[in-house]
Amino acid sequence: MHPHLHTKDNRALDACHARGFLYKASGMCNGAKHDVTLCLRAERLERTRKNRELAKQKRDQTKAMWQEIDQNS
Repeated sequence: MHPHLHTKDNRALDACHARGFLYKASGMCNGAKHDVTLCLRAERLERTRKNRELAKQKRDQTKAMWQEIDQNS
């Protein structure tokens, strides 16, 4: 499902899915899927936080450049 993840949660979900369609369709893998979803969410939130920090730095740099331009003109 998520080949880039090599976590305990992902391996548990893969093992659950390997048990067969009926096992998966009857909801027996829901707990493992929930754990993987929480892991992916944590990664997404961390990535979002980093992107927000970088965007703020770039905005501050742009603002400083415009202030310098305004002062010199």
